[in-house]
Amino acid sequence: MTTNNRPVNNNNNNAEAPIPLVDILYRTLHYWPWVLLSVFVCLSAGVLYLLCKAPIYTTTASLLIKDDTKGKSVGLEDFADLGFFQNNTNIQNEISTIKSPDLMNDVVERLDLDINYFTPGFFHKTVAYGTTLPVSVSIPDLDNEDNASFDLTVSADGTVEISSLEYGDGEKADATFTGALSDSISTPVGPMIVTPTDYYVNTDGIVLNVHKLPVTAVSESYEERLKVELSEEKSTVVNLSITDQSTERAENLLNTLIAIYNESWIRDKNQIAISTSDFINDRLVVIEGELGNVDSDISSYKSEHMIPDVMAASTMYMDQNQKISNEILDLNNQLQMTRYIRSYLLVHDDNSAVLPANTGVQDSNIESQIAEFNKLVLQRKSLSAKSSDKNPLVVTIDQQLQALRGAIIATIDNSIVALTGQIKNLQSTQASTTSKIASNPTQAKYLLSVERQQKVKEALYLFLLQKREENELSQAFTAYNTRVVTRPSSKKGLISPNKRNVLIASFLIGLLIPFVIIYIYEINNTKVRGRKDVEHLAVPFLGEIPLCGSGDDKTDGHSIVVKKGKRNIINEAFRVLRTNVEFMCNTSTGSKTIAFTSFNPGSGKSFISVNLGMSIAIKGKRVLIIDGDMRHGSTSSYVGSPDRGLSNYLSGADNDIRSLIVRDATCDTLFVLPVGAIPPNSTELLESPRFAAMLDDLKQQYDYIIIDCPPIEVVADAQIIDRYVDRTFFIIRAGLFERSMLPELDRLYEENKYVNAAFILNGTRNDQGRYGYSHSYRYGYGYGYGYGYNYGEKK
Repeated sequence: MTTNNRPVNNNNNNAEAPIPLVDILYRTLHYWPWVLLSVFVCLSAGVLYLLCKAPIYTTTASLLIKDDTKGKSVGLEDFADLGFFQNNTNIQNEISTIKSPDLMNDVVERLDLDINYFTPGFFHKTVAYGTTLPVSVSIPDLDNEDNASFDLTVSADGTVEISSLEYGDGEKADATFTGALSDSISTPVGPMIVTPTDYYVNTDGIVLNVHKLPVTAVSESYEERLKVELSEEKSTVVNLSITDQSTERAENLLNTLIAIYNESWIRDKNQIAISTSDFINDRLVVIEGELGNVDSDISSYKSEHMIPDVMAASTMYMDQNQKISNEILDLNNQLQMTRYIRSYLLVHDDNSAVLPANTGVQDSNIESQIAEFNKLVLQRKSLSAKSSDKNPLVVTIDQQLQALRGAIIATIDNSIVALTGQIKNLQSTQASTTSKIASNPTQAKYLLSVERQQKVKEALYLFLLQKREENELSQAFTAYNTRVVTRPSSKKGLISPNKRNVLIASFLIGLLIPFVIIYIYEINNTKVRGRKDVEHLAVPFLGEIPLCGSGDDKTDGHSIVVKKGKRNIINEAFRVLRTNVEFMCNTSTGSKTIAFTSFNPGSGKSFISVNLGMSIAIKGKRVLIIDGDMRHGSTSSYVGSPDRGLSNYLSGADNDIRSLIVRDATCDTLFVLPVGAIPPNSTELLESPRFAAMLDDLKQQYDYIIIDCPPIEVVADAQIIDRYVDRTFFIIRAGLFERSMLPELDRLYEENKYVNAAFILNGTRNDQGRYGYSHSYRYGYGYGYGYGYNYGEKK
C-alpha cells in the first residue's frame, strides 16, 4: 500500500513509452465485430480479384545441346578430314541464339501470334486459341507493325459482323462491316478474311474480341516471358519455360521455337559445304573440257604418225622414269591447286565469301589458314546480319580477314616456289634418264609430254569427283545439334493468380486494417489512457474509478452511485478507494480533512467527493462534504443547490454554520455544506479568518471532512484551501488529462506544493481489452478481486 514516503521520480519519460503490440492486439480483438467485417470485406475483394484476374500458366521444355566432340556416331571418324566436326558447340552462345529477337520474330510470324482472340466473360476475357478457336482472321494489307482491334460476331447461318473497329493511333470506325465466312470483307484497314478453323462449331453464334498487335511488340513480350537456362552448371541440357494464358499456345510456341532454331543451325552449318560444292562443280566443267582436248590430241597424233609403243623400247629405264614421273605428277597436282587457290584469292577479294575447303593441297599451313579464314567469314556474317557493316566488331573482323588473306597468299607463294623447285629437280633428273634412251624418236618425246598432261588432268578430275561426293556426304551427315529431352508441357499448372496466397493475403490484410487503425489512433492519443500511463509516477496512487456505462452502473455524473449492499463495479471501486484513503489518513488520529482538486475542469472531483463520502458514511462515519468550488457549486447540486450555504457564512450573512449543513436523505451520517449564493469574490472569502475558524469547529463534529476544490490551473482557491487540510487528492481523468502534464504532477509532489498529495485515476474504461489501462472489479463470496471483467451487481 502507498505510504507517505516520497520516492524520487527518475522515469518520467515512461509516460511516452511505446505501446506494446500485444496490447494493441487485445485492444483490436475487443472490436471483434469490426474485425470480422474487415476480414469479410477483404476476403470478398480477394475472391473478386481471383474471379477478375485471367489465369496464367507456365509451360516448360528441356532441350539437349549436343557437344560436337562427344556427338560423333560410329563410323563417322573416317570423315573427320572433311570438316564434319570442326568446332565445339558453345552452350552459352546457343542459349543466346535461342533467346534472340530474330528467332522470336520468326516464331510470331509463323504462328500468327500477333493476332489474339478473346472470348468475352462475366469477370474476365478468355484466350481463344487452337482447339478453342473456331475461326481465324487474316488482314493481308495491314503492316506487321500496325495495330487494330474489333469485335467479331459469327451468327449461326455463317454471317460475319465486324464492329467497334479501332486502328492506328486511336482512330475508330463507327460503321459495322458484314460478310460471309471465307469471303473478303472491306474495312478501313483493308480487306479481312474470316476463315473457319478445323474446330469450327457454330450452333448459338460466335462472339470474339480480336486484337492485332505489332509483331515487334508481341515478340518483345514473349522474349520477356521466355526463360532459357542450364539445368545444371556443367550440363548441356537447357530448360525452356514461358508463361501464357493459353497452355496450348505456349506449347506451340516452344515447339516452333525449337524447330526454327534447328533450321537456322543447319543452314549455318552447311554454308561452307555449299560453297565448296559450287567450287568443285565449276572446276569439274573446266577440267573435263581440258581432258577431252588432250585425249583427242593423243589419238590424232598416233593415227597420223603411226607411232608404236615407245615404252617397250625403253624398258630398262622405265622403272626409274616411272618413279620420277609419279613424283612430278603429284607435285604438278599440288602446284596446279595451289596456283588456283592463289588466283581465287586474288579474284574474290570480298570478305563475305568463304574459301574452298578440302582442296587437296598437302601444305597443312595453307589448309589451317583457310579453315580459320572461313570461320572468321561466318562470324562476320552473323554479326553483320544482327547489326551492320559499321559495327566495331565487324570492322575488327574485316581487318583480321585482310591480314589473314595476305598471310595465306604469302604462304601459297612460298609453297609455289618450293613445288616449282622440286619439279625442276625431278625434271632435270628425268631429262638425264631420258637422254639415255637413244632410240626414242622425237614423236615419243611429244607423246610422253602429252600423255603426262593427260594423266595430270585425269588425276585432278578423279580427285574432284571424289571430293564432290565427300562434300555431299558431309551435308547428308549434318544432323540437328539438339535433342528434345522433355516435350513442351504445362504440368506445373496455374501460377497466377495464386489462389492460396491471395486468400491468405486478403485474410491477413483484413486482420491488419483494424489493427493498424487502432494502432494509429493509440499512438496519436496524447491523453492518459489508463493505469499503465500513471503507474510510474512518484505521487502515491490511491485507486481508480471506472467509467459508468450501462445497467446498474449507469449514471448521469450528478447522482450518488454508491449504495449500501451494492456489489457492482463502481461500488467495488469506491470500496477499494475508501480502504486506501482510510489507510493513508490513519483513522485512529481523529477527524481527517481532505481536499479534492485537479488540473482540468470536468475531471470528476464532485462525483468522487460525494460518492467517496457516501462510501465512508455507509460504515457509520460522520462525513461532511464542503462545496469549495464557489464559482460552480457542482457538489451543491447533489442536495438541490440551496440558496444559503458556505458563501453566506463566510460573508457574514449567516453566523450559524450548522443551520446551513444539509443531511443526505439516504444516509444519516453524510452531510453536505453547499455553496449557497455564488459570490463574486470567492478567493477573498476563503482567505478570511472565518473559513479557518469554521474548519476548526467542524473538525470536532465530523470524522471526515471532504472539500471539493476548483482546478489548480484555473484559480488560486485550491492553494488557499490546501493550508487548512490534512491531505490533497488530485483527480486525473482518463481521456481528458494530457500525459505530457504527468511530470508536472510529480513536480508538485516532490516540491511539496500541496500537503500530503496523492492522486486518483477517474473515468477508466472497461473496454480497453488487455491494455492494462483500466481495471474492473468483481467481488462476492468466494470470488475476490480480479481485472478485466465487467460484472454487474452480485445477486
